Amino acid sequence: MADSAISRTIGEQLRQAESILITTHVRPDGDAIGSLVGLGLSLQAAGKKVQMVSEDGVPRSLRFLVKDVNIHRSQQSMPQLSVILDCSDLERSGAVLTGRQPDINIDHHVTNLEFAKYNLVEVIAAATCQILANHLSEWGLPITKEVANALLVGVVTDTIGFRTSSVTPSTLQTAAMLMEHGGNLAEIYQVSLDGRTFEAARFWGAGLNRLQQEDGLVWTILSMEDRKSVKYPGNDDADLVNILSTIEGTRIAVIFVEQANGDLKISWRAQPECDVSKIALDFGGGGHAAASGAIISVNNNQEEVIDQVLEATKALLCRKIVHEHSEDKREKRPERG
Repeated sequence: MADSAISRTIGEQLRQAESILITTHVRPDGDAIGSLVGLGLSLQAAGKKVQMVSEDGVPRSLRFLVKDVNIHRSQQSMPQLSVILDCSDLERSGAVLTGRQPDINIDHHVTNLEFAKYNLVEVIAAATCQILANHLSEWGLPITKEVANALLVGVVTDTIGFRTSSVTPSTLQTAAMLMEHGGNLAEIYQVSLDGRTFEAARFWGAGLNRLQQEDGLVWTILSMEDRKSVKYPGNDDADLVNILSTIEGTRIAVIFVEQANGDLKISWRAQPECDVSKIALDFGGGGHAAASGAIISVNNNQEEVIDQVLEATKALLCRKIVHEHSEDKREKRPERG
């Protein structure tokens, strides 16, 4: 089914349903929470009964979005329609939809498995929030000031302030439209991108102290002991991986974050010429060419897992370098007269 037909069908489904459950992936980021709140508030404004569910709650940096919004950690009642947002596979939604196929899946990840009854997956979009912003009016749903602010959060955070290769003129046009509807770009930048806690800064210090570099690859590790010693409350890297990706000469940055249950959360960031989504997929994760992640159960073999991930990442870099050298040789080869 073409995207336009899927979009029309999704609009019909949303209009017909009276009670709707919306959820997103575990360990939610700005695009996950922004799309959850944006669509949820728009449906509520249209008179729908909506459950907004995030199993892992809302990150501290995004709580300004949900001051007057009720976000549940589990399903409260059986809805007529279920929608999952910004989630490439059903497993990443946690236990919210256990044993049930969602009705609607809206996402922009190239690794999306199209696991719902109706799948609107637009990989050219810079964020799931961009997809929603471009379809809400078509679906007869309002873009209030609060909706616009939530959707703009997703666009800004998933592009790291419009700095990723996924940004197109359409992305900027969408952002401008959301600002026209009341989205506060300056506040979003300050709170979700620029602002951080003292504990987060100290957490960065632990990771930077272990920083390593090799042939365009930069990586580091954050342990549970690091987290406890600086009293950092999250289970993420406090966005350190985005800082690592800006180091001069870095083509791929990788960060390993030890979880409370012993698992490793791995994040990759890459320059436009490298596609790390395939590596993430090989390790049970997913994402985009330039930004991907995975959670790996290490079973007391943390060093071995780290070595495997680094070797796979180095192999990707090596293949890319060999390809570039081959291209250079072809360009320099003299023409035969």
